[in-house]
Amino acid sequence: MEFKTLDDFDFDDKKVLLRVDINSPVIDEEVKISERIKEAAKTIHELKKKNARVIVIAHQSSPGKKDYTSLEQHDRLLNKLTKVKFVDSVVSERSKIKIKGLKKGEAILLENVRSLKDELKPMKKKNEIVEKLLPLADIFINDAFSICHRKQTSIVSFAEKLPSGIGRTMEKELEALKRIDLDNCLYILSGAKPKDNLKLVGKNKILACGLFGQCCVIARGINLGGQNEYLKENIDEYEEVIGELKQNLDNIVMPEDFALDIEGKRKELKLNEFPSKYEIFDIGEKTQEKFVEKIKSAKSIYVKGPAGYCESEKFSKGTLRLLKAIGQNEGFSLIGGGHISEVIEKYNVDKKQFSHISLAGGALLNYIAGEELPGIEALKINGLKNQ
Repeated sequence: MEFKTLDDFDFDDKKVLLRVDINSPVIDEEVKISERIKEAAKTIHELKKKNARVIVIAHQSSPGKKDYTSLEQHDRLLNKLTKVKFVDSVVSERSKIKIKGLKKGEAILLENVRSLKDELKPMKKKNEIVEKLLPLADIFINDAFSICHRKQTSIVSFAEKLPSGIGRTMEKELEALKRIDLDNCLYILSGAKPKDNLKLVGKNKILACGLFGQCCVIARGINLGGQNEYLKENIDEYEEVIGELKQNLDNIVMPEDFALDIEGKRKELKLNEFPSKYEIFDIGEKTQEKFVEKIKSAKSIYVKGPAGYCESEKFSKGTLRLLKAIGQNEGFSLIGGGHISEVIEKYNVDKKQFSHISLAGGALLNYIAGEELPGIEALKINGLKNQ
């Protein structure tokens, strides 16, 4: 299946509705530059060079979350890479005037699309986002693979109604996914949402890290002590996760030791030395050695999340050692987005040693799990080549 790309359209003087993902880390209310912003800027710049009138739609987090904010800061960061004017609304009369006033080779960024409730209701008969923006656009380009697992208005509705295609970021993601051998893939799974990883349990061999690895150890019947309580309080549907893992531990390679923070120092304990009142922050040395041996013989590798708490250098050892082993593996390596990408940036890990570093998290996981992605399905209506 081949989707239309930026090479398949005449964009000259066309109004292009471009959905990007510039969702980025927010620290002390300041939006930080991210790979997502850098990659989005490339697609925006190319469309401008092709004389398009570019209307950029994007989001930052969701209402109610700490990192939910306006896109005004994102616009300032984008402007360091390519000129984009910010409009502080999505479907107001003001935004309509700004869109109509676009000249060839200009781009505007609309306000956070998730500020509108209709973004989460694509099937709603009277959808203000569609009603107001659809008549103003000629072409829809989806460059946000990382949100394609969401059935949201800006992801699915315009693809169903306008000539559509994919941007350069989406194109790179889909090309990478063609190259990974999912039947012979080693999964290295971590992340803040262990429940998501259950989609891959039972499919291939798994190296279990982070909170997910700790859940696996608990499911095997080992009491970690204080960490058990932490997991119960911080993991969604904890009991369901543990219950399902108890039935599916056969293909999971679990940690043999963990690194804890004891009075500000890294201290490693083997499983038979638990329970402990201290919190776990990384996999230990023995686990690292065992995991590295598994990585050496893998044909394809998919990595989701860091092995430990990499905000602290002393607890980044497990993650960095696994990344080094993955980089030395001659098979195809797919690094999942989110926190693991931030670790690679923070510790200046050579990106060239990996086959592909994705900007996607949930969408990538769902794709690998064999699930349909609504954003991809919507593009099949008006975005396939040779239609």
